[in-house]
Amino acid sequence: MSELVRKALGGLVGMALLGTMFFVGSQSFVPFPASGSPAATPTVSGPVGTLPANGFTEVAKAVTPAVVNITTVIGEKISGRRGQDEMRERMEEFFGGPNGPFGPKGPSGPKFRGPEGPGEPRGFHGGGQGSGVIVAPDGYVLTNNHVIDGAREVTVTLPDKREFPGKIVGTDPKTDLAVVKIEGKNLPTVAWGDASKLQVGEYVLAVGNPFGLNSTVTLGIVSALGRGRMGISQYEDFIQTDAAINPGNSGGALVNTKGELVGINTAIFSQSGGYQGVGFAVPTSMGQPIYESLVKHGKVVRGFLGIGIQDLNQDLAKSFDLSDRKGALVTEVKEESPAEQGGLKQGDVITSYQNSPVDDAVALQRLVTKTPVGSKVPLKVVRNGQEKDLTVTVGEQPGEQKVARADEEAKDFAFAGVAVQDLDRDTAKELGLKGKTQGVVVTSVEPDSGADKAGLMPGDVIREINRQPVKSVKEFEKVSSAVKKGENVLILINRRGSSLFLSAKV
Repeated sequence: MSELVRKALGGLVGMALLGTMFFVGSQSFVPFPASGSPAATPTVSGPVGTLPANGFTEVAKAVTPAVVNITTVIGEKISGRRGQDEMRERMEEFFGGPNGPFGPKGPSGPKFRGPEGPGEPRGFHGGGQGSGVIVAPDGYVLTNNHVIDGAREVTVTLPDKREFPGKIVGTDPKTDLAVVKIEGKNLPTVAWGDASKLQVGEYVLAVGNPFGLNSTVTLGIVSALGRGRMGISQYEDFIQTDAAINPGNSGGALVNTKGELVGINTAIFSQSGGYQGVGFAVPTSMGQPIYESLVKHGKVVRGFLGIGIQDLNQDLAKSFDLSDRKGALVTEVKEESPAEQGGLKQGDVITSYQNSPVDDAVALQRLVTKTPVGSKVPLKVVRNGQEKDLTVTVGEQPGEQKVARADEEAKDFAFAGVAVQDLDRDTAKELGLKGKTQGVVVTSVEPDSGADKAGLMPGDVIREINRQPVKSVKEFEKVSSAVKKGENVLILINRRGSSLFLSAKV
């Protein structure tokens, strides 16, 4: 469901409900002119740490066995000339062909893209290629969501040529992370590192499979930390690095000089689609809790207040009787939300959250989403020029729900292996749906499940099951639970704006 390519230019700061969607216009990269103030005299002669005489051979030997190649088969099977044309169009759209967003007909200017590789189509399927990192010896692999998004089949290949079918455990499009499981024991792993201890200028290594070249290691430094407002994903706290990252590196490891995992390589900033010295990785300080939540719950549990927020500019700060521009301006408070129950009001400026200063809307977002559900959090707000102390009990962010799992516990459930979420206005827009469309959006379908064999795909909007309307996840659970495994079921869906019936024995 995530967009592979998000807007990379623009300067408008948007707002939406904190914990559901948070829209900000990303900042364009414009080089500063080579003039002006002279550069400050450096206090060190090189990056943090000492470059060994033999480079980082020991780190490379330790890490590369656990960085895998991931290939996928995407979408439904198509055949004939129409199938070949559709496959080519999808490949071009997804990977930047002549008519894609990075081709000559696409928008001009620099773009953010996930450095996924083109892979090779199998039969009449669209396919893709990326990387992943084994983080548990029993076969849990951390990768990017856009590497496996919409995949019918996932294949994981280790550097020693062992090949495994992969099962998607869970995905988090909001951070562009996903977990895939392969059946194995005593597999090589990369140990978790503490990304919060990284320093700008420190050496890091990127390990992945650019252009299908397995076990490729590149060296660079940490160029910046805490990069946000990039328009790459909804929640952003990126490590920026100049270690070479190219198509196929998505989902690969960014490790420190101890060989510890500090990031998952996710995107590059490029005018050509290739390496130009600016890459971004999701830090493990964000990735490890998401991994643990996906493995444990099949979804990510995030804190939620239920407010709309925006940054302050100089004029807004003056209008709200503030001495500076620090803080997050509350633009909306949802009814019956934790924020309303805690006394927050539209026009409040939140300056402190859980005794941590709030510099802007993004900073508040990061703090809230990391807060355990049920926590009582002290806030400082400025209201009508006066500082007030409030206490808010953090709720759970509503969003994607995993309604069935293809395991022993759910084997008698007709829609086992199907994950859905409520259809909101933003998702409908992403899917290209016009007018009022009700239903639930399919976010993932277990390969070879009954629903998969029936032709149900991620992105489909389920409107009816056996002629009974489905308008929410709750209704989907109620209606689908009445269908027993082995029975025929009639499903009405909306696919790319067109209605379609699927009849299947699920």
